[in-house]
Amino acid sequence: MAKFIPIAIPNLSGNEKKYVNDCLDTTWISSNGKYINQFESAFASWIGSAHALACCNGTVALHLPLLALEIKEGDEVLVPTFTYIATANAVRYCGGTPVLVDCLPNTWNIDPADMERKITPRTKGVIPVHLYGNPCDMDAVMSIAKKHDLFVLEDAAECHGAEFAGKKAGTFGIAGVFSFFGNKIITTGEGGMVITDNDEMASRMRLFKGQGMDPSHRYWFLLTGYNYRMTNIEAAIGLAQLENIDDHIALRQRVAGWYQEFLGDLADVFSPQQITPGAKNVWWMYSLLLTEKAKISRDELMQALMDDGIETRPLFYPMHIMPAFHDEHANCPVAEDISARGINLPTHALLTRENVEFISSRLKVHALK
Repeated sequence: MAKFIPIAIPNLSGNEKKYVNDCLDTTWISSNGKYINQFESAFASWIGSAHALACCNGTVALHLPLLALEIKEGDEVLVPTFTYIATANAVRYCGGTPVLVDCLPNTWNIDPADMERKITPRTKGVIPVHLYGNPCDMDAVMSIAKKHDLFVLEDAAECHGAEFAGKKAGTFGIAGVFSFFGNKIITTGEGGMVITDNDEMASRMRLFKGQGMDPSHRYWFLLTGYNYRMTNIEAAIGLAQLENIDDHIALRQRVAGWYQEFLGDLADVFSPQQITPGAKNVWWMYSLLLTEKAKISRDELMQALMDDGIETRPLFYPMHIMPAFHDEHANCPVAEDISARGINLPTHALLTRENVEFISSRLKVHALK
């Protein structure tokens, strides 16, 4: 068997060790320390936002703006059914109802037409997810949101540095959310970030993430808050990662280019996710669908690749078919079809051309046998 090729490996080739050792040497290892402010400031400058709030993971980064927006029981928020479950969970944490929306058959992102069909008098906002590094059509999303007076909260957890119409993903709506889990484009191990240009919203989110303590009156609490803070060690790693983010993205784009080169002659067997017109994809995951011409099922292919030492992942299951959010009336056939046929391939900065050529060759062998 070939050397094992994991689906993701963090690229820790910058100042990560230096900055973490500085935390250890100075004993600033918890949720205070210079790296938290430095990471927040650097991220805000890089993304082009007035505020960036570091927190302990991407899920709570979704919860914070929904708290600040006062989502409550009876409120509905439109969420794509075809994404990771955290997006809908955060709406539930506030007592709101996630209304699940189908995806487009080519880009796999939220379907604006289905989104508009599912708006009701109780709809307060929409959370478009830039899936697998591919930005949504934000012109369409923002137009519908403006027409119906809805907030837009961007889930850019998988999309650091991607752009639509020359503007970075995460900067279109009232707030944008990023995840720094270990398999993301840049990582802090766990961790998340919320960005916004809204001063009042930023203040409320900072209050909620720090247990509700008055920032000008220590140990005086103004509301029921949460401990959603990032540690100084995590921020140190994040700052080092951010210093090299252009390289992280370029290396992933190179990997995607290799897949396109080696699999391009089999587009009728492997149908890759299509880039949204006008977008820059940062390829968090290079993903494809098996067509009817494949001689093997998706799950059989994944097992065969694992036997070859190649780790893969199935695409996300649509939320409306899972017990936690089951909805037999959701009517999202595109998401169901894509989920059943889709696979994420190894996509990370440390892959070599030889790795991608080997993965592609084994894909061809198994799919065409």
